[in-house]
Amino acid sequence: MSPLHPLHTDLQKPERFTYPFCYEPHPLCILAAEEVKKEIERINPTEGKMFGVLVVEGGFLAAYSGLLEGRNDWEYFVPPIFDAQQPDGYFKTKEREISASDGHKQMSQDLQLWLFRQYRILNAKGEEKDLVDIWQDYHNSPKIRKKYPLPPGGTGDCCAPKLLQYAYQHGLKPVCMAEFWWGPSPKSMIRHHGQFYPACRGKCKPVLTWMMQGLEVDPNPEETDYTHLTPEIIYEDEVMAVLNKPSGLLSVPGRTEEFSVASWAKERWPEAIPVHRLDQWTSGLLVVAKNMEAYHILQEQFVKRTVKKRYVALVDGTVLQSHGRIELPLHSDPMNRPLQIVDYQHGKSAVTEYQVLSKHHSSTLIALYPHTGRTHQLRVHCAHPDGLGCPILGDELYGRKDSAERLCLHCDYLELSHPKTKRRMSFEQPCPFI
Repeated sequence: MSPLHPLHTDLQKPERFTYPFCYEPHPLCILAAEEVKKEIERINPTEGKMFGVLVVEGGFLAAYSGLLEGRNDWEYFVPPIFDAQQPDGYFKTKEREISASDGHKQMSQDLQLWLFRQYRILNAKGEEKDLVDIWQDYHNSPKIRKKYPLPPGGTGDCCAPKLLQYAYQHGLKPVCMAEFWWGPSPKSMIRHHGQFYPACRGKCKPVLTWMMQGLEVDPNPEETDYTHLTPEIIYEDEVMAVLNKPSGLLSVPGRTEEFSVASWAKERWPEAIPVHRLDQWTSGLLVVAKNMEAYHILQEQFVKRTVKKRYVALVDGTVLQSHGRIELPLHSDPMNRPLQIVDYQHGKSAVTEYQVLSKHHSSTLIALYPHTGRTHQLRVHCAHPDGLGCPILGDELYGRKDSAERLCLHCDYLELSHPKTKRRMSFEQPCPFI
């Protein structure tokens, strides 16, 4: 059976190829995914798995990440870039030798290096590089190279590289691409059955950056110019200001985007520095100190957790209990930043209290009171099945981006002590999405 499948439709193809790390699935990909789901149901896998579709001129291709039910040779799907699973092949033979010997570490590293050299990856120009060269060319930072001299295990076995490799090898022109999760979610990560997700950054970004050379690709939405967004001053005196940050504006400069609350504030107050941060897509109250003395006094309040904060969120689904407390330790996924995972062994304590404000047909409005300030804490605590199990609407990382026009999370209340007068002050800013 050929892995190229027909796609009977009059839908118009997009002008450019999908930017795979932040996208809305094109209708052609949604249509192809529905066809793939029929095959998945026939196989009936027992574990959750990421699947991908690549629409090409003349039909579509399908793939799964890693192995599916212990196999990498399902006929409906494209083959692996390199097949390391042959029982009598070099990789499996060496693996058995290492298991039976004492010199595990060095022999394992040598075998891993050999394996990555076998992945000869094409791009749209017809050029070829192996995984090691792709990885090292992409990561020019000595710090990252020292920590990760070789790609992580499994690099090259995700959906997207397998799909593009097969297309290039067979002269097929890529049109658009998407990936979706099928089955139960892993315990640590948040994956919802049937939902589309961006390609992973740790393993796939270096590889896909190489593979998409020669394709006309959609611009990176994360590098869009947000200089049209400006904070609103809610309160100001000689040592501090309280701002209302709009959704989409960074709190501090990012890797590619320099405009932020911090840069905006420095133009007005030369020594200004934000005391804390809000996620780019979270709106609401943000405190800026106008000098370093005020900054240290205010920051100490955040460290000692004497600042009171309240967020409001509109979540996808019905929250059954009227109030409660969530304690899920969080840990960053170092090879897939900024994603956070629940890690009971190595994660840092993260505590959130919540209260239901109102229930709607398919969503719930809640108040969230974070007792710690971990990255993406509220987003993970809402979405994870051991938390509320109801992702915040518009959350593309832990829920569905297309469920709302923006991330429905807003800091509407802030209470702290003034850095100079020590007087207790409180601020409120109405939620813009309710």
